[in-house]
Amino acid sequence: MTRVAAVDCGTNSIRLLVADADPATGELVDLDRRMTIVRLGQGVDRTGRLAPEALRRTFAACREYAAIIKEHGAERLRFVATSASRDAENRDEFVRGVLDILGVEPEVISGDQEAEFSFTGATKELAGGDHFPKPYLVVDIGGGSTEFVVGDDQVRAARSVDIGCVRMTERHLVRDGVVSDPPSKEQIAAMRADIEAALDLAEETVPLREARTLVGLAGSVTTVSAIAQELPEYDSAAIHHSRVSHDRVREITEWLLRSTHAERAAVPSMHPGRVDVIGAGALVLLSIMERIGAEEVVVSEHDILDGIAWSVA
Repeated sequence: MTRVAAVDCGTNSIRLLVADADPATGELVDLDRRMTIVRLGQGVDRTGRLAPEALRRTFAACREYAAIIKEHGAERLRFVATSASRDAENRDEFVRGVLDILGVEPEVISGDQEAEFSFTGATKELAGGDHFPKPYLVVDIGGGSTEFVVGDDQVRAARSVDIGCVRMTERHLVRDGVVSDPPSKEQIAAMRADIEAALDLAEETVPLREARTLVGLAGSVTTVSAIAQELPEYDSAAIHHSRVSHDRVREITEWLLRSTHAERAAVPSMHPGRVDVIGAGALVLLSIMERIGAEEVVVSEHDILDGIAWSVA
């Protein structure tokens, strides 16, 4: 066993996994897994820069994570940063801050690398199970981008497109600095058109419709599963490998897009940081399912974070 730490810093959240990894058996034993909403990508789509307050929130989470990594005595650490920090003009400021706090430079990875980590993390447990037929389509709906990966035991094709839940919300659902509550039909239609155009791009290089199992990752998808199950609180064990039908995803998405902030915030499994962006994230998921004719989505709590941990192990 090798004790490893992995940090995934995305557009909306930063997450930590400390685990014991055994490459010989394929076993990854969690010691600490946590997530903090920092909204690093706040305003990046509009300004091209990481906001000072977003950097402060992210560095505060990094200091908390540094203490946990030290407490567990992790031998190796890898810090991967995704969409927001790829796009920002002032990403050097972000890199310096992380290096000072954690002692490693954040690797601002490409969309293709992001896709490969996501695929490994999501499918390593599924292999060999007849009830999860191959090929898999893994979709990782993040804050700034969504990754599409098709593969069997290995990645066959991957593409990252800019349709994350934060980016779609800020681009289409914000008026005068405030998220529409609820959005208008015109706003939803414009967002849907943007998503469909991005799916066209993804389909140029990834054979989305060849998939026999759709695997959905990240907070938008796991929250939809929690709502579908009417969980009294967010429960990772109940969510991991749950299946949500297309009809149920459609019902939930339609409700999220016509609900108010207060109604969404009252959902017991809803993280406060997702209240304003979950409608956009659910619409991305629904659009994907409709595009490929998927009857259900298999929801995974194991994703890019687990893939990063395996890469360092």
